[in-house]
Amino acid sequence: MFALLLILVLVLFGVGFLNPIWWVVAAVLVFGTTRYGRGGGGSRGRSSDLGQYRDYQERRDRQERWDRRYSRQHRARWRREDRRDREHGR
Repeated sequence: MFALLLILVLVLFGVGFLNPIWWVVAAVLVFGTTRYGRGGGGSRGRSSDLGQYRDYQERRDRQERWDRRYSRQHRARWRREDRRDREHGR
C-alpha cells in the first residue's frame, strides 16, 4: 500500500512540471497521509493519550480516596504505634 502511495506521489510531482496544480494535489495527498494515515500523529494519538491520562486520573483519585479513608480510620492507632516506637527505640 505504501509503495503504491509513493508511486502516486512521485507521478503527481512529475506531472506537476506540466501543470502546477498537480504539485498541490500531491502535497495534499502527502499531508493527508502523514496526518491521518496509518501510524500518523492524527486524532488517534490524542485519544490514546487522553485515555492514558484518564486512567492516571482514576488511579490517582482512587488512591486519594483510599488514603483519606484509611488515615481517618486509623489515625489514633498510628499515633500509638509511633509513640511506642519512639519509646522503645531510645
